[in-house]
Amino acid sequence: MNLIRSAIFAVLQTALTIFFSMVALLSFPFSAHARYRLITGYNRIVIWLARWALGIRYVVEGTENLPTQPAIILAKHQSAWETVAFLCLFPPVSPVIKQELLKVPFFGWAFRMLSPIAIDRGAGREALRQIVSQGKEKLAQGFWVLVFPEGTRVGPGEKGRYGIGGGWLAAETGAPIVPVAHNAGELWPKNAFIKRPGTITVRVGPVIDPTGKSAAELTRAVEAWIETEMTRLPPAAARY
Repeated sequence: MNLIRSAIFAVLQTALTIFFSMVALLSFPFSAHARYRLITGYNRIVIWLARWALGIRYVVEGTENLPTQPAIILAKHQSAWETVAFLCLFPPVSPVIKQELLKVPFFGWAFRMLSPIAIDRGAGREALRQIVSQGKEKLAQGFWVLVFPEGTRVGPGEKGRYGIGGGWLAAETGAPIVPVAHNAGELWPKNAFIKRPGTITVRVGPVIDPTGKSAAELTRAVEAWIETEMTRLPPAAARY
């Protein structure tokens, strides 16, 4: 049954991706925020389809921790689910992504219209400078910045190396950090065609004030909070 559900979802998501890619290209004359509202209609539909076709639900805890000013979200990275969902679960965000993603047919074309922060991850210090320069611009425009500090998706129970890009941006701009833990990888694993039904928990942590802290200190604080909360999240499949 999960195979059939996943196949139906894949077909519908592919069709939606192609359609919204065309919508995104036609939205070019609009402002960045207007484009965002239009294009993230795709995200909302995909998350709805995930519930309808796959039985994947979600709950968000800790929304009272979200500040009123633009902030930097540093989140666990386990699945493709959060790359879609976080763009409609939080205030308008500018995600930090690899430059090569913008070259992917349809998906990349649409993503370019969402005002992402595209960096060359192999560029070392230059990548950090790209995050800071583009991040300052996005925050000034009223966008939040979304960073997955592990850089790549990891499996449930695993931990990647936390990069300092998000912490560096916070230290340079003074923008608050919002740490986020979730267990989407239990239902929608990395590179897996077959998804499982259940309920994903997204847990938003208390704001981390960057005042007087280095990028390394901020990164360690984020890592400690996220990894501790990951051990406290309820099993996703058991909550269906």
